Parts: sequence; structure tokens; C-alpha cells
Amino acid sequence: MRYLKPSNLFHELLKSNALASSRILGLDVGDKYVGLAVSDTTNKVASPLAVLLRKKTNIDLMAKDLQGLVSELNLGAFVFGYPFDRQKTSRDAVHVKLFIDDLCRTGELRGVNYTFRDECFTSKNVEFLLQDLKLHPTQSKTMSDKFAAVGILQGFLDFVNRKHA
Repeated sequence: MRYLKPSNLFHELLKSNALASSRILGLDVGDKYVGLAVSDTTNKVASPLAVLLRKKTNIDLMAKDLQGLVSELNLGAFVFGYPFDRQKTSRDAVHVKLFIDDLCRTGELRGVNYTFRDECFTSKNVEFLLQDLKLHPTQSKTMSDKFAAVGILQGFLDFVNRKHA
């Protein structure tokens, strides 16, 4: 996996014509779960996809699952939520960096470019919207992670599409 700044990722996708032919995966990395969202084929709208259980012992399995999604959904890049408003050494920021390092060590995702998108308040906004539904705590948490990933990815797609226009 290779990190690119958001604007560089956008230019790389444009250069390779991948913006028109591939989709983008948004990831909300948490302590226990990783929420996933995927763009539509036009890269305009993000939709919830799934939630992966995150454990130190299953990183190889997660990397294989993500590689399977790259092939199955024709993914061109990943967008990770990252807490930009806090210090880079914050607990959440460290979790994201360690997760990416672990994925890179597996070697499964060679050639996949990724970038970061500010995730500030994405989970809190979703939790606020879900509170009236009175869901089971586990169901609420997994839904929250999926839709936080949607917020992260949609923010990136809006940025990319404004630049492209």
C-alpha cells in the first residue's frame, strides 16, 4: 500500500483513468470494528458496505478480505478516516496508523493507493442520528461504524468531484 495526499491520489486516479473505471473504499478504523463504505460506479455517492471485526490475530484475514473487495468491486483506492483536529499522537490516530502498518506487512494489498480524510465527528453525528432508534448496543455500534465510513468517503468524493468540475 502506498500513501498519497488527497489531491495527489485524485490526480493519480485521473491520470490512470481509474476515477471513471473504479470505485473507492472508505474505512472508519476503530478499536474493535472497521466500518466500510464503497462509492458507486460514478464515484459520486458513498454507501455503507460492511463492518469487519478488528483483532490483532485476524489482520491477515482482514487483508485477504480487503484484497477480495479490491477485485470484486474494482476498487482503485482506499480513504481512511483520520482525526486531523487532534495531535498526531492521539490514541485514535495511532490506531489508524498501526492498522495500516499491519495491513502493509501482510503484503496482500500491494499496489493499492490510500489517503486520509478528516473523520472528526463522523461517528458522533451518526450516533446522534441513531439514538432514537433504540437499537441493541452491538447493532448500533456496527451501524455507526458503517455510516461513519460513509461520511468519510462522501467527504472525499465531494472534494474530488469539486476539483474535477
